[in-house]
Amino acid sequence: MPTSLPPDAPILVLATPGETAGVAEEVAAVVRLDNPQIEVRLTSVSDLADSLPADREAVVVPLLTWEDPAVMAEIGKVVAAAGAPAAVTEALGPHPLLAEALHIRLAERGLARADRVRLLNVSSPVDAVILGTAGGERAVHAVQATAVLLASRLTLPVVAASLDSEPGVRVAAERLRGAGAERLAIAPCVIGHEAPPSLIEEAAASVDAGHSAPLGAHSAVAELVARAYGSQLAS
Repeated sequence: MPTSLPPDAPILVLATPGETAGVAEEVAAVVRLDNPQIEVRLTSVSDLADSLPADREAVVVPLLTWEDPAVMAEIGKVVAAAGAPAAVTEALGPHPLLAEALHIRLAERGLARADRVRLLNVSSPVDAVILGTAGGERAVHAVQATAVLLASRLTLPVVAASLDSEPGVRVAAERLRGAGAERLAIAPCVIGHEAPPSLIEEAAASVDAGHSAPLGAHSAVAELVARAYGSQLAS
């Protein structure tokens, strides 16, 4: 990302499928703080048309950890109908930065240990991790690459599972325990607007597992938003 941009540089429009208040607003705030040279607008997907400038280019970055077909199609439909000079980036994941953020969130809850320099696992208080996602089987398939990246960082088995549909976390837990992993943790691969906290808590309780917090406004999420914008500029 260049440290300075011309006054007519494209606006970064951060589009969230959920409410703009709360976690989405926090992510946008971190993006603005870390990238003061970028004009950032936050909007819900339903209000996206009103946030697209008619006389200036825009880069729309979906606030998603995976390519949700329904959300991506809706964004594309709105941009096409508006006739505005806007480009839409891919979702934020999979990416090694997401795996790093997930690792840190686990460490914050005492569910993984990391050294201060490389954030590599030293020893683990759990035997395996369930990467929880929202959006059914499509979401589970889409986050498999992130699960592989997290497993590489933790040097532990990581299985992706749905938090909001079956077969979900229970099946994943049975599979892992059948392979000898007794102590489990759930790492929610969600920013926060995709699933209520109660869904994560209930999923963890149902399989007697610990769980980390959602990604939220982690600096890695904000960096991926800025990178998506920067990549679009470069192309």
